[in-house]
Amino acid sequence: MSAGRQRRETEDSGEGPEAPAERLKFDIARGLENVPVSAWPPGAWPEPFQYSPDLVAGPGADSDPSQLSFPGCECLERPCLPGSCSCLRHGDNYDDNLCLLDLDSTGATCARPVFECHALCPCGEDCRNRLVQRGLQVQLQVFQTDAKGWGLRTLDPIPRGRFICEYAGELLGSAEAQRRSGLQGLRDPNYIQAVREHASGGQVLETFVDPARVGNVGRFLNHSCEPNLLMLPVRVHSMVPRLALFAARDILPGEELSYDYSGRFRNGPGAEEEERLEPGMPRKPCYCGTVSCTAFLPYDSSLYPSSLKPPIPDEGGRSIGESPPSPRPCDLWNM
Repeated sequence: MSAGRQRRETEDSGEGPEAPAERLKFDIARGLENVPVSAWPPGAWPEPFQYSPDLVAGPGADSDPSQLSFPGCECLERPCLPGSCSCLRHGDNYDDNLCLLDLDSTGATCARPVFECHALCPCGEDCRNRLVQRGLQVQLQVFQTDAKGWGLRTLDPIPRGRFICEYAGELLGSAEAQRRSGLQGLRDPNYIQAVREHASGGQVLETFVDPARVGNVGRFLNHSCEPNLLMLPVRVHSMVPRLALFAARDILPGEELSYDYSGRFRNGPGAEEEERLEPGMPRKPCYCGTVSCTAFLPYDSSLYPSSLKPPIPDEGGRSIGESPPSPRPCDLWNM
């Protein structure tokens, strides 16, 4: 369990000792989140995987994401404030309602880095700059969609800017990420998320996360060309970012949650779209059904050896092994 992660305390409800175990049978998170994650319809259950609310080091990872490698701030007064708090050297991250600030500019071209206070900071657990590390706070449900396999929806109203969940899984090295992508069969789903951040001096920081074997509820998020979530890398106690998903607008109970697998907030015509639709490249179709749908899912060719191509759709038009599809590039952030 990573530093600063807060877990829900078990309340004494007066139920028998078998009651918690019975509840876990219907919780996809197996009691590892602050709130349970249900599945719909009753009796249906996703394919088995190991649930982890946090990133875990996988093959080829250069760092252990659970290790504390950042020094803490030295704030003796509360709240932590930009100008005096080293964790807020890029400015405030969240407002008084714990919603992401600067949402209008986020995802347009590049977003500023987000660093949270953590276990080595003296500010305490109630610091406003500790949000993603607190884990899941909203009621979510995994459900079967009509055409996209499993999906994820909210059972609570969610205000714009609210943190939803992380995209957690195995942290991989680039060679292992490419190896796993190359081993994908036509009926195998591929969950690998590739995140690239542009640092000063032209350096590019790459993060590869695969929740196929070990992961959290974020693995059930589907793609949309008009998403209601956006993904941002958030650093807590390590240079390894947590891939955090925030509400891009107000979201009503029952709405499916989605984000753009390419890392952009909203699609628009341009060079990246031309790259998506490269002639002769077999692509998985997109089933988001939005007005601005680009017809195909994002595809990161850097994760495939040159001799391999993504799966070809079957005769019915649906990609075999969808949910989710080919590796997802995120290429939005300046450090």
